[in-house]
Amino acid sequence: METILTKADEARIVEAIKRSEKRTSGEIRVHIENKCKNDALERAEEVFAKLDMHKTDQQNGVIIYLAVKDHKVAIWGDEGIHSQVGQAYWDDIVAQLIYRFKHKKYSKGLVEAIVSIGDQLSELFPYERDDVNELSDDISFHKN
Repeated sequence: METILTKADEARIVEAIKRSEKRTSGEIRVHIENKCKNDALERAEEVFAKLDMHKTDQQNGVIIYLAVKDHKVAIWGDEGIHSQVGQAYWDDIVAQLIYRFKHKKYSKGLVEAIVSIGDQLSELFPYERDDVNELSDDISFHKN
């Protein structure tokens, strides 16, 4: 697997997810793999399902998908969040990620995207006192 993140970068990304999720009932995941044979958005949706992200109570899970060697990135948001923000919102965040990635600022770009998504989720799906972290905050990897 091609490495674009150090262990310290990975820790910063996971911490950004944890901080963001403390303000919302939403769930954020990052998935990284080398290759994407098809469309990145289709692959993001597929990984979203494989990680059971569609099983959140409020359908407010979001995945940031990266295919490192193929230079592809996509964001897939479940129906609860997507129906409120629309595709243009995701496209703007992807554009910001691409800008950072072109400058080799992978960790910075991912943290910024996570914070932005977390801000949006906290507005639409605020943290509830009895909220349970429904999904792992760890980065998922597929070695292909």
